[in-house]
Amino acid sequence: IKALIMRIIKITSSVLLALALPLMGACSEQSPQVHKATSSADSIKKQELKLTVYKDKNCGCCKGWIEHINQSDINTKAIDADDMGLIKSQYQIKPNQRSCHTAVSANGFVFEGHVPAKFIKQFLSEKHPAHIIGLTVPAMPLGTPGMEMGDAFHKYNIEFITTNTTTGVYKHISQYDEQF
Repeated sequence: IKALIMRIIKITSSVLLALALPLMGACSEQSPQVHKATSSADSIKKQELKLTVYKDKNCGCCKGWIEHINQSDINTKAIDADDMGLIKSQYQIKPNQRSCHTAVSANGFVFEGHVPAKFIKQFLSEKHPAHIIGLTVPAMPLGTPGMEMGDAFHKYNIEFITTNTTTGVYKHISQYDEQF
């Protein structure tokens, strides 16, 4: 019965996300914001890590993710946005890579959805080609930080966000403990 319930939750989550994604991108006619990130994160120090998080004011999973980020020594400034589709378009997040919240580092890197703090820190400590502007966990996989539901966990990929059509997997997460 537990397996059946988990399957129903997964299907329901997928259907709800499929219905919400077109609404998230409804205002994509605006010109994208120029990306300010550099190809080097050498100047980032642990105490300087700060993310501006754009979210819906009623989203509980966004609040859970922000708590996870704050507990991992990353400071956050949460901004309740009326039009998340506009935010995602401004930061060049492709429709198939969108999730519920969008976070932006001080140097312009973008983190979409439930990216674990461990991988945000790792990404910011590395050098990246100029076309790589951040990371995303598309949709809202169960068991990611902020999306905890008991012992439920779904494997997922952390993908690169790019300014061109290339895509790639930054990290495949196959077990809950890999996130921390």
